[in-house]
Amino acid sequence: MATMKKYASDVKAAKRVLNEAAAALTEMAEEIGSDFCKVVDILDNVNGRIIVSGMGKSGHVGRKIAATLASTGSPSFYVHPTEASHGDMGMITAQDCLIVLSNSGESAELKDLIYHGLRYSIPLVGMSSRMNSTLMRDATAHLLLPSGKESCPMGKAPTTSTTRMMALGDALAVALMERRGFSSDDYRLLHPGGLLGKSLVRVKEIMHNTEHLPLATPHMTILEVSKIISKIGLSCAGIVDKEGQLIGIITDGDLRRHLHLNLSECTAKQIMTKHPKLIQESALAVEAIARMNSDKGKPKFSSIFVKKDKPNDDNKPIGILHIHDCLKAGIF
Repeated sequence: MATMKKYASDVKAAKRVLNEAAAALTEMAEEIGSDFCKVVDILDNVNGRIIVSGMGKSGHVGRKIAATLASTGSPSFYVHPTEASHGDMGMITAQDCLIVLSNSGESAELKDLIYHGLRYSIPLVGMSSRMNSTLMRDATAHLLLPSGKESCPMGKAPTTSTTRMMALGDALAVALMERRGFSSDDYRLLHPGGLLGKSLVRVKEIMHNTEHLPLATPHMTILEVSKIISKIGLSCAGIVDKEGQLIGIITDGDLRRHLHLNLSECTAKQIMTKHPKLIQESALAVEAIARMNSDKGKPKFSSIFVKKDKPNDDNKPIGILHIHDCLKAGIF
């Protein structure tokens, strides 16, 4: 019974914190306006890097904001305010801009950093809940956080305030991405490792090109088609018409299912699957995998032919992608 009461109390606390965080973010969203746009202007036009700083929990949030900005096309890094006062100030140049986080706006450790920004006319973005604080008075642009109590029982531990800071940092990063037209290809260049980068690999990057295409004509015998499949080793052959348009496909499974026929007389046209799937060269490799496996109740294909992006009605194959090519690239 005591354990159940303890668990109920835990759930109650969790729901209270999450509901208060959600309400705080909704309140802040309603107040976003021209000040936010001014900050985006500053960050978009900076010639150097975006330097983020803050002390304590604000500093931890600042590290995350800097990492998010850097990973979404805005060169950025975090500088610890105390380390800045002991030599790391040299990392900050007149071409950079500063984002300084402090809920109170009065953290003593930020004084030297703020002075450095003023001395070299470095644009300073202040993020604080107090507009009349030292930080906000000296800032070039302001990100004012709505004032409100923290979610901890004493109302002291940074909880709701750091949630606001984190979300506002994400909002800045996304606004910059959209303003600059940051694409999935741009994102992949900055994330070459890990599942995120691999999920953005394009078909044309890993497909077999025209030199290794298993193609046959409708009037070839099944025996001739089987030799093409064996030579290329991709478990299938595409059937093309006189104009080179793909009109059918024969897999090694099709060959096994028709062994009872006279392989030297039966033609490709008689056993081919008509209207095979194709995928555009700029499509993501994960889309190609989904296309191979999309027909429920029908045999799944281990390969898919690739066509040019335009025109859409041109079904002339320019490549082929095998499921093993995706697996070798780490795409599942």
